Amino acid sequence: MEKIETAIDGVYIIEPKVFGDNRGWFYESYSAKSFADMGIDTVFVQDNRSYSAKKGTLRGLHCQKNPMSQAKLVSCPRGAITDVAVDIRKDSPTYLKHVCVKLSEENKRMLYIPKGCLHGFVALTDDVELSYKVDELYSPENDRSIRFDDPEIGVEWNEENPVLSEKDKNAPLLKDSDVSF
Repeated sequence: MEKIETAIDGVYIIEPKVFGDNRGWFYESYSAKSFADMGIDTVFVQDNRSYSAKKGTLRGLHCQKNPMSQAKLVSCPRGAITDVAVDIRKDSPTYLKHVCVKLSEENKRMLYIPKGCLHGFVALTDDVELSYKVDELYSPENDRSIRFDDPEIGVEWNEENPVLSEKDKNAPLLKDSDVSF
């Protein structure tokens, strides 16, 4: 497994070693030891899956606020997405910066997103499955959404008519939310 730095401190692309032959392939998608050896000391407590039927489905930007903020390890075992992490840690040198990473069943990459970052993605294909581990349990009272098109953040989603949930359509701008890290 290889950890690849991104423009945001603590956000890493994780590239597994894939072993393949005429039968198919195998890779280790998570190992506490491998992650600790790479300097990522996170204990995951919940696995989540989501399915997006249509290309152009956009989910985000989401987080859980303190005290239940979550680090995430995101992968896309079916289809392809542009995955986005936004640093909203006010003391961070990369505050309000974001990274976009293509995750797909072909490249098998994963994105590690630390606490204090927003997360979102847009489906690049139909029939997308997302899998992600989190280090805190889901907490409805701490669950928050920020507008995907917040001009202060400035993510270029490259999707003119995204398919959005009501929650994401009605999400506040970051400056109008109670999210603070």
